[in-house]
Amino acid sequence: MSKKPLILVTMGDAAGIGPEIIAKLHLFHPVKKKADVLVIGDLFPMLSAQRRVSRKIRIKPVTSIKGLSPERHVINLLDLRQLSLNDWETGAESAAAGAAAYAYINRAVSLLLEKKAAALVTAPVNKHALHLAGVKEPGHTEILAKKAKAKNFAMMLMTGSLKVVLVTIHTSLKSVPALLTTKKIFDKIALVHDSLKKDFRIKNPRIAVLGLNPHAGEKGAFGNEEKLKIIPAVKRAQKLGINASGPYPPDTIFHKIVKGSHDAALCMYHDQGLIPLKLIGFDSGVNFTMGLPFIRTSPDHGTAYDIAGTGKASEASLLSAFNTALMLALNRRAGRR
Repeated sequence: MSKKPLILVTMGDAAGIGPEIIAKLHLFHPVKKKADVLVIGDLFPMLSAQRRVSRKIRIKPVTSIKGLSPERHVINLLDLRQLSLNDWETGAESAAAGAAAYAYINRAVSLLLEKKAAALVTAPVNKHALHLAGVKEPGHTEILAKKAKAKNFAMMLMTGSLKVVLVTIHTSLKSVPALLTTKKIFDKIALVHDSLKKDFRIKNPRIAVLGLNPHAGEKGAFGNEEKLKIIPAVKRAQKLGINASGPYPPDTIFHKIVKGSHDAALCMYHDQGLIPLKLIGFDSGVNFTMGLPFIRTSPDHGTAYDIAGTGKASEASLLSAFNTALMLALNRRAGRR
């Protein structure tokens, strides 16, 4: 039996760029050098992508995690047979593709909860396609958390020296102030602290907590969320020995973090963290979901219907997600020794 960790890769939305970037991953990069790889998806979309990318790639349909090919250009595919040739159209969202993507996630979670795999890398899904299929959760993160029964979870987005974590995720901007509570902010600080120690092997993580308002509220001139909610959470964390500080003005702290002042930034809402991250690492950003009982990473981009099927999609972010998942799996394995 292979001693290499098994990394699962879900195909995502069949109509998007997921199948193509998975094929390119197997064409250009020796991803199997340190890991076994199993793609969970459907044969027809994967075969279509393989033919567009390169005839050098072969697809090996498998029925279990046993007998996986270690060859670089072979895609080990667990074909769930969710889609026929007429069920999906490249570049177009559909309930069928959404339902299939949901099925891939479910099978992956089952294998992970049974501890048959070390990590999961998810290719992009389309939220509206999922909703058309009757999936109520707003995205991958929430689906995985529900399946794993995780209560305290968060997205960590990373590129280069920048790691950002979100307190609130997929919600309207006007909803954010009411959703922020001292407990929720403290829970995320503690989660970031534990993850940086366990997953990234940082002995004393430095966490920058951002303010919600311009200038971090300017002592109440522009809002009181910092005084009433954020500062109490930071102080509570500090009393427990967690190296958290802030709240910092969001418009100035990222420059310092990129230069090494902190190991991660805790952001109050989605765009507060993702705009600076995508500015400096649009093609290499990785999403890591903290708080799950397994490792999950994903590229930090969507299904890109507009370029699906054109051959223009870059596998760079998927490769970064794969390498990050492998690194985290090896770190956790080392921590158990």
